[in-house]
Amino acid sequence: MSSSPLRAAMVPVTRQMRAYFAPVDRTTNIPTIFDPAIGGAFSLDSPPVPWMDLGWVENFERSYGTPADVVRSGVRALPALQFRGPLEARVEFVFRQWGKLQMALACGSEHMNVLATVGSATPAPSGGTPRPAVAVLPGSTASELVLGAGAANSFPAGTLVAVDVDYQQQTGFVGSGIAAAYVSSPMAVRQDVNYVRRVTFNVARVAEVTATSAVLTQPLLAGVPVGASAQAVVAFVDREGGTFFQEWSALFVAEEESGGRVCFYYPRLSPNPRIASTGTGGARGPFVREDFLPIAKPLMAVSLRASFVAMPNIDSNDGQAALCYRSYFPAAMAAVY
Repeated sequence: MSSSPLRAAMVPVTRQMRAYFAPVDRTTNIPTIFDPAIGGAFSLDSPPVPWMDLGWVENFERSYGTPADVVRSGVRALPALQFRGPLEARVEFVFRQWGKLQMALACGSEHMNVLATVGSATPAPSGGTPRPAVAVLPGSTASELVLGAGAANSFPAGTLVAVDVDYQQQTGFVGSGIAAAYVSSPMAVRQDVNYVRRVTFNVARVAEVTATSAVLTQPLLAGVPVGASAQAVVAFVDREGGTFFQEWSALFVAEEESGGRVCFYYPRLSPNPRIASTGTGGARGPFVREDFLPIAKPLMAVSLRASFVAMPNIDSNDGQAALCYRSYFPAAMAAVY
């Protein structure tokens, strides 16, 4: 390595990779934009809205499988020009932290809130008949739910609460702020008035309860939709199967120790577990969804594996289809070449 300080500063050094996700508008297929000129130097603990910090990830691996081929011409079939084949890019990593969004991304299909049930509910794998929802009253904010005298006691401190509208027999994407599921017909979800709250990402934890309201530890991602109600959530559940595909914008940042910051921005990522080849006659092996990492026997940390395929986005500057943007923010006084 060159002894020049300017040249040495050109080597990015990192300890960890940080993951941030933001919603894609599923109706219009418009992603959340990461503009490196505007938001590239953000504090890793305070990402710009609406990016959500999903923590440090491990075993981060990007792959690009778009083939390039040539057109040949003449008697000697010499290369005349190049063209790109079908676009394909993937990214895989391991979530060390568990949360609703981490589980949804690792699962890839509908991710559900297990709503607190009534005592006589018929058992169901994703939760039975829930307790009646409590209407969220005017004056509520993303951080405080006005529920009325006595009603707030239904959500004691520490309770997880889902806040969204009643399902009103519509079809299409449901879930305020973030598309959480796609309903093909009201009968497919048993015309369940609580279905939107079963799947919504508009979930937070109650920090304290006042005489008339519940104060939340974090603001609700979609705020308080008009006509919303609240229901207690006891757990999160996902399923292996289902017809809905999650789709998100993603940003991965290599924490800079020296040599500058490197960012990988995927406008549209969809969970898509890659089935590994066993190397025996084309046979395919299973995708492992969890890792069990030894801490000190018999303790093990359980982590979530996530695998995605990149979906194309049209760059507004030149109309080109792009799967990923890699940006580099050089260290101060680093050489350019």
